[in-house]
Amino acid sequence: MNVLLFNGCSDSRPETTGRKITAYLHQLLNDRSYSVTEVNVSDAHIPFFELRQSHPGPAVEEMVEAFLQSDLQIWLTPLYHGGMTGAMKNCLDWLELTSKNEKPYLTDKVVGLVCWADGGQAMQGINAMDAVAKALRAWVIPYTVPLVKIQLYTDAHRRELASEQTRKLDRLVALLGNARQSLILTP
Repeated sequence: MNVLLFNGCSDSRPETTGRKITAYLHQLLNDRSYSVTEVNVSDAHIPFFELRQSHPGPAVEEMVEAFLQSDLQIWLTPLYHGGMTGAMKNCLDWLELTSKNEKPYLTDKVVGLVCWADGGQAMQGINAMDAVAKALRAWVIPYTVPLVKIQLYTDAHRRELASEQTRKLDRLVALLGNARQSLILTP
């Protein structure tokens, strides 16, 4: 089964929370024999969405293909002003290129959501992603992972994710796989 890790963190440094959570999820999914693809908005070089652009370029085409080829997706983002990052939303807007496909947008894709914030407002980011995922016809599993950044690490140097938080991510991956298995999807 193919899984897309869609990291909305716009900071490309390897020590960022987005990269650490993505690396943890990538290893967890590999251990469960999933095929994993990552789209990190900080590396993707996706231009601003412009629907009438005749050739959006290889970066957009590769990103859209990664969304289409996945069976499962995990979207993760830091909370920015009550929602996901603008770069992440811009990437999702490019899925408009699939509107004329037999199965447009994210039809039949199963999505899990993760958001972190400095305070206790990460659920706002989850709600923003949930609305977009559903508008794109994806199945969003009801278990989501809002995280308070200060509780995410075992130490002030942010070297290791706390076990209480990794248990939440472990549960998300387990439920995501179960959700895909139990959905009756039309071929």
